[in-house]
Amino acid sequence: MLGIQIIAFIFCFCGLGAAIAATASNEWKVTSRASSVITATWVFQGLWMNCAGNALGAFHCRPHLTIFKVEGYIQACRGLMISAICLGFFGAIFGLVGMKCTKVGGSDQTKAKIACLAGLIFILSGLCSMTSCSLYANRITSEFFDPSFVAQKYELGAALFIGWAGASLCIIGGSIFCFSIAENSTSPRRGYAYNGATSVMSSRTKVHNSVPDKTPPKHFDKNAYV
Repeated sequence: MLGIQIIAFIFCFCGLGAAIAATASNEWKVTSRASSVITATWVFQGLWMNCAGNALGAFHCRPHLTIFKVEGYIQACRGLMISAICLGFFGAIFGLVGMKCTKVGGSDQTKAKIACLAGLIFILSGLCSMTSCSLYANRITSEFFDPSFVAQKYELGAALFIGWAGASLCIIGGSIFCFSIAENSTSPRRGYAYNGATSVMSSRTKVHNSVPDKTPPKHFDKNAYV
């Protein structure tokens, strides 16, 4: 049971790190080499800035100076990724409190409920990250396969795959945390059954020992000693 919770926490912690890395990355979409006229230069964009690079290794990035001119789907992805990171942070705190290897959190039943709450928070964090990456990828693919779209076409960047991987880890780890409450609820029953059987046996022994010996004393005649 303890090992399962540790594995779940490692999954969720790695998923949270992947969500942070994907949010800070600038490679959410990159220029398509197939449709690009100049293959020696390429452009890659993220949630916070646009960057351009060339084959010589020179890069130049320009941040989005205002949020009002940013497209709506980018703002939605920003909000979802920030929500995923915040939920993952609180989920990590509740997960540490609810794990059986820590000394805080109260009784085993209370820690099991806290662990289940942490699992639900991690699942929500993974869903937010998954939705954000899927929304951004849907916009890229719809523009790429649209024959009437004449502007620069882009392909999926590495940050999307990192975000999907992190979301999957958070959902898997959160599910394990939620299922851990079932084992905690069934473990006390076995202990009570064993203690009950011991008390019954001890009570029977006490009753057996407390019964006085009612056998009549034997009286011998005088001739028996001769």
